[in-house]
Amino acid sequence: MLTGIHFLLSYKCDSACDHCFVYSSPDAKGTFTLDQMKKAFGELSKIETIEWIILEGGEPFLFYPLMYEGIKIAHDMGFKTGIVTNAYWAISEKDAELWLTPLRDLGLSDISISDDEFHYEDKETSPAKHALSASRRLGMSCGSICIGKPTVEEGMDKEYVKGKPVIGGGAVFRGRAVEKLVAGLPRRPWHELIECPYEDLGDPGRVHLDAYGNIHLCQGLSMGNMWDVPLSKIVREYDADSHPICSPLVNGGPARLAKEYDVPHEGGYVDACHMCYLVRRALIDKFPQYLAPRLVYGL
Repeated sequence: MLTGIHFLLSYKCDSACDHCFVYSSPDAKGTFTLDQMKKAFGELSKIETIEWIILEGGEPFLFYPLMYEGIKIAHDMGFKTGIVTNAYWAISEKDAELWLTPLRDLGLSDISISDDEFHYEDKETSPAKHALSASRRLGMSCGSICIGKPTVEEGMDKEYVKGKPVIGGGAVFRGRAVEKLVAGLPRRPWHELIECPYEDLGDPGRVHLDAYGNIHLCQGLSMGNMWDVPLSKIVREYDADSHPICSPLVNGGPARLAKEYDVPHEGGYVDACHMCYLVRRALIDKFPQYLAPRLVYGL
C-alpha cells in the first residue's frame, strides 16, 4: 500500500558523493517549479493511502523557498512531512537554528541528516553535527543517516561464500556507487540473484517523484510519467505483472530480467542491486519511458 511520496526536489546538489543513487552533482539539472509541485499535490489528494511527504534530492536546501512551500502545502493538507539533507548550510549551531526554526514553526514532522564519511571527514564536528544539535535543541524529531564505504566482512578474503554476509557499510550499488565503489568487492554468481532485496515492486509502499514527471519505484525505474498521465491514475492502475521491467524482477529478480531480454551479463555481481542496475542500463534505449531519467544511469 502506497503511504509515502518522496519529492526529488532537484537532482542538483552541492556535492557529488561516490555512493549517490541518482548521480546528483552541482551541475545536475531537473528541479521542480512551484506550479509542478502544486499540480503533483493536487493529485496526491486523490490517493487516500498517502501519509508521508518527504522532500529530498539532490539537496533540497539549495531551493529553500520551494522546499518551505512544499512543506507548507503538505502540512496544510494533513500529511506528515520530512526532509532529507546533508546539512551543508549548518556552518554553526546558531546558523543551523536560523535555517531550521521556520521549518519547525511550519510543523515539519522529521528531518534526516547525512552524517558520514561520504559527506564529512571530521567525525567530531561537522555541519551535520551542528544541524543535529540544533534540531534537538529546537525540539524537532531528527535522525542521522550514516553510510560507510563498502567493506568486506572479516574472513571473506574477497571471495564469495554462499549464505554468508559479504559487504558491510550500508552503501547500495545503484547510481554512482556502481562506478565508484564496486572495485575489489566479492561477487555472487549472477544466477543466484533472483529477487529484489529492498523494494516491494509488486505493492510499493513509497515512490519518488522528479521534475521530469518520473514516478520512481526504485531510482531510475519508473512506474510512469505524471506529466503525461495523472499521477493518481498511474498509481491506481499500476500492475507489476503488466510492467515490462517490474514483471521479470518480481518473478525472478535481475537474473530473470537479463534472461527475459537476452542482456549480456557478467559472471557475478556484488549484489542484486548491482546486477539490476547494469541490466536496466543496458535496456534504457529499449524502454526509455520506464528507465528514466538517463542521468540516474550516468548518461
